[in-house]
Amino acid sequence: MNKKELILNSALKLFVDNGFHGTATSKIAQEAGVANGTLFQYFKTKDDLVIALYISIKDELNEYISANTINKDNIKESIKLQVLSSLFWAIDNQNKFQYIQQIHTSPYIGQIEKEIIDKQAEPHLTLLKNGIGQGVIKNLPVELLNSLITSQVFGLYQFVTSNKLSKSKQKETIETTFEMLWDMIT
Repeated sequence: MNKKELILNSALKLFVDNGFHGTATSKIAQEAGVANGTLFQYFKTKDDLVIALYISIKDELNEYISANTINKDNIKESIKLQVLSSLFWAIDNQNKFQYIQQIHTSPYIGQIEKEIIDKQAEPHLTLLKNGIGQGVIKNLPVELLNSLITSQVFGLYQFVTSNKLSKSKQKETIETTFEMLWDMIT
């Protein structure tokens, strides 16, 4: 693992455990086993580190979703695969998903370039636009539909992880809840 990855991994652990303001860059450098100056060679500011970590995690999540969402003509199945992939990735990567949630409820979300957010959301929004165009999904703003789906994923993740459900009960709950979501947007 290179120094940048060590810094990002240490930052993830400390930000999730202690919050943004409770984590000094010196503590991140110490946890990563690098000099404080080394951290600043990769990230000019703590804000840059916070945002770079978010982008890296979101890219990883999107790659996972893409790899697990076979290009299907069926809009419902494609959206279902995206939602299921998101949730299963979140359950397997709890620190990373908690970090995504942390960013979404912080002022940092407003510091991320719109082009980056748009690029990350593009596959999801395109699928929703196609669903609207085919008359399968309600003709609502795609950003609203995406927000509803994202909220569902965040909420269901909280429920599943808080209740320590078995894998089979997790899958059953996720499947049932997806059907409720589908009924809402169609």
